[in-house]
Amino acid sequence: MGKKSGKSQGIKSDETLFDVVELLRRLDGAGVTELADRLGIAKSTVHGHLTTLVERGFVVKRGGEYHLGLRFFQYGQYVRSQLEIFQSGLAAVDRIERETGEMSWLIAHQNGKAIYVYGRGGDNDINVNTILGTQDHMHYNSGGKAILAHLPEADVDRIVERHGLPARTENTITDRERLDEELEQIREQGYALNLSEDLEGIQAIGVPLTVDGDVQGALSVAGPAHRMSKERCEGEILEHLRAATDEIDLTIAYR
Repeated sequence: MGKKSGKSQGIKSDETLFDVVELLRRLDGAGVTELADRLGIAKSTVHGHLTTLVERGFVVKRGGEYHLGLRFFQYGQYVRSQLEIFQSGLAAVDRIERETGEMSWLIAHQNGKAIYVYGRGGDNDINVNTILGTQDHMHYNSGGKAILAHLPEADVDRIVERHGLPARTENTITDRERLDEELEQIREQGYALNLSEDLEGIQAIGVPLTVDGDVQGALSVAGPAHRMSKERCEGEILEHLRAATDEIDLTIAYR
């Protein structure tokens, strides 16, 4: 994985523990020697961390390799259930998928990234379970842009400084001035578009989800550009999204 740049304020042993966890995920399992070689640390150190992780149920050993355990799933489910928009958004996402036939997503944000917390695949040959829990840059994601547009400017500054504005396609916004202009437009119109900015041939629309004036996440709908035209996004799809946000707002208000 290589050494991290910059000075960390954390505890070195904790950082190494999480490096082991992250590498196990990236490699889909590995042995002590491979982990030690890739991290540039002693095998005894790696083995010590793995022993602790196995004892706590976060890692399992199969054959000669270690893999992440289902204890992480337990914690992930707990974290997701604590999101105020999660329980309120499930039925809305399901209904949007039925009504549109397209991929429908509930997106949260944390540490400057958009996170897919619930989704439905629509009439697409896509396994949404492979996407759930993944993080994405917000500047090329319709839900992410809807979130960015409703964050304080200082937060946007920190996010861009930390994560940059990397390009995914030739349509990705990579200039801060242009991004600011689009975020202003999103605030005025109440929705964000992704016109093949993340993946070529995929278009999407997202709307923000706010609780007590704070943006907590977004709803988005995505699909092939030949079905998800800009006109359809700003017409039929937007109507479904706005109806869903009204429903979520009402559910949260009467909890």
